[in-house]
Amino acid sequence: MSAPPPSGATSNATAYRTLFVTSLVGFMVALEITVIALARDEIAQAFPNASAAALSWVITAYNIGVASVLLPAGWMADRFGRRKMFLWGLAIFAVGSLLSGLAISSELLIAARVVQSLGGALQFPSGLALLLTAFPIERRQMAIGVWGAMGGLAAALGPSVGALLVDALGWRSVFLINVPVALMALLLGPTWLAESRGEGVARRVDLVGVPLASIGVGAFVLAIVQVSDWGWTAFGTLASLTVGAVLLGLFIARSHRHPAPLFDLGLFRLRSYLVGNLGTVAFATAFFAWLIVLPEFLQRSWGWSVLKSGFAMAPGPMVSSMLAPIAGRFADRFGSRPLLVAGGLLGVTAAAMHLAWTGTEPSYVTGMLIPGVVVGLCAACGFAPLVGAAMRDVPPPRYAMAGAGRTTIFQLSVALGVAAAIGIVGRPASPTDFLGGMRWVWLLALVLFATQALLFATAYPRRDGVPVARARAN
Repeated sequence: MSAPPPSGATSNATAYRTLFVTSLVGFMVALEITVIALARDEIAQAFPNASAAALSWVITAYNIGVASVLLPAGWMADRFGRRKMFLWGLAIFAVGSLLSGLAISSELLIAARVVQSLGGALQFPSGLALLLTAFPIERRQMAIGVWGAMGGLAAALGPSVGALLVDALGWRSVFLINVPVALMALLLGPTWLAESRGEGVARRVDLVGVPLASIGVGAFVLAIVQVSDWGWTAFGTLASLTVGAVLLGLFIARSHRHPAPLFDLGLFRLRSYLVGNLGTVAFATAFFAWLIVLPEFLQRSWGWSVLKSGFAMAPGPMVSSMLAPIAGRFADRFGSRPLLVAGGLLGVTAAAMHLAWTGTEPSYVTGMLIPGVVVGLCAACGFAPLVGAAMRDVPPPRYAMAGAGRTTIFQLSVALGVAAAIGIVGRPASPTDFLGGMRWVWLLALVLFATQALLFATAYPRRDGVPVARARAN
């Protein structure tokens, strides 16, 4: 069955059912990413014989797995069916969650997280493609806004929900809670989701390009997420970066020549896709650098508990989740460009507020609440509008492929932001040292948010491009 035309061919009921299922799954996956960090100490206590380096792979294995499989997952969704791949991803994610919750050793937990990551990677591009094909173009940004808002809501609830789960039911509940949610989506999916495929997608893909892309991206993510432990000059870091650069270079060269590449590099000839992804790098690196070290700062410098820190950070993501659908409707009417310029400037403002007001002494209103709410406004103008901006001119047959490429770039940017923040802060000996590192993180975020605003103010195309059946140049 071919993909619907851009104007939309599905009924309103099917469109909103698709939005419900994909948003539910998006909430589940985003919540999992947020709450896992809060369970690290309990997992370490459950497996006392495991080293700290081994336990770090509980998170690292998932990040590498998702990033490595996204590009093949995008081609598979366009080729074999987006609903089919979405449901397969759900089933694999549920199995991985169950195995994670039942793991009796750190090695089995890491292996189960790899299974989880494969399911997560299959869901991302297929879910976005299902959403884009379900809604007509004049309501697409609204749908993306609601879908993105669920991720913001998960980020808002994640610290507090995670702390409550771990305190009440133990660390295994962080994984097992996914199983009933995934099963509900699996029951609804076959009847609520309309199948679609990409027209003109090659029946066979460049088989050499698959491992080149997967191992190359995985090597880059490995270097980024481990650099805080290994160091930039360590053999493991340099070897991973070298392998990643060589394999991705070969992948790009093959993709330029191959008649059926795994990823159509011609998509970057669409200026909206190119600028949208560059903006994603700036935004995601800045946002996650800000986010990843802030809870630890509140706990170690301000002396707050995990639960108190989680609730303290909740207002910003709550604001983001409430305003994201409104931002989507605005983007449907006026385009993503003004939102993304405003979002970048809001990020600059929030970082400047932290630099001016946040100190070693607790000052919740000025040092946390107000900057956090402004960051929430920035996120409402950033996460979903960036998706819409990048995908604006992508032809329907390339929805899953383009979405996979965008999400790969997003995952790499998240890993870069996390690694940069952890590397900057290091292991501070005192609250004053911690604040000094945080100031450099906020300054980095300020520069990157300013870059995002400048990119969309000057380089993003004001008028819609003309999608073509195949963006790749002859």
